[in-house]
Amino acid sequence: MTKQLLLMETILLWLLSVSSGALQRPDYDDTSTPEFLNPAWMADIPSSRPLSEVTMPGTHNTMALYGGGLAECQSWPLAQQLRAGVRFLDVRVRHVSGNLTIHHGISYQYAHFGDVLQGVAAFLKEYPSETVLMRLREELSETRDIYGAVVRYIHSHASWDLLWNSRRVPTMGEARGRLIILQEFAGPALGMLYSSLRIADHWQVPSLDHVPEKWENVYKHLEKAMVGDMSRIYLTYASGASIRTWPYALARRINPLLYDYLTARAGTPRRYGIITTDFPGAHLVRTIISFNWVNKTTV
Repeated sequence: MTKQLLLMETILLWLLSVSSGALQRPDYDDTSTPEFLNPAWMADIPSSRPLSEVTMPGTHNTMALYGGGLAECQSWPLAQQLRAGVRFLDVRVRHVSGNLTIHHGISYQYAHFGDVLQGVAAFLKEYPSETVLMRLREELSETRDIYGAVVRYIHSHASWDLLWNSRRVPTMGEARGRLIILQEFAGPALGMLYSSLRIADHWQVPSLDHVPEKWENVYKHLEKAMVGDMSRIYLTYASGASIRTWPYALARRINPLLYDYLTARAGTPRRYGIITTDFPGAHLVRTIISFNWVNKTTV
């Protein structure tokens, strides 16, 4: 494809994203407010249950609310995501002179890491029965040395006691009221290692013609999570993108497949681990949550 044709296709995708309007479906939501909330759903999980046996919703590029169709992955602000029931956050920080600003690629997200910490701390203070897992990685910058800055932000914007300071998987009782950083950078333990999770992140989707391949990757990993090592946390990304496949466009096709897959299996406890999406609908979030209990349905 020539550069001119690629540019024309990108412009067309942008025009479609502008003109398509906001949607609020059971599986997909690009409005600013969830249809309903699930702020304290972890309160019903036995404290003795290992976190690796909990099924929970997550968001990919959690703070990516700005930058146009290619950069935007979510429409609910952080506080709304947490109250909707999201318990896994994917946070990307750019490290410049000790500052940690939030980015998705080159797109600045009008926030810094301190805003994320304050939001999580406020939520956990209000809902101490819950826990939040946060993948934390460097984006755009390549210093590979964000540990000191992260520690400084924690002391400035939250509390050291907020963290789960261990590499091991906690029980639900140990995790309540804590932020568990999934560390993707060097340094002493701030939390668990991101690499310790069993991860499926087939994020490069060249075009919408490749949706079947993307879904196959998601499907196979969810099936593995049900029967896999119960001591390991499984993480499945249903998200993806490319210059020709913007996050919202893929989510409008993958999220319905995921929703249908999950609702067909509702009503029976299953361990799927973390299921991470772009633009999740409130019903999709609730369906994921429902697998933690017997006789919990999505109707």
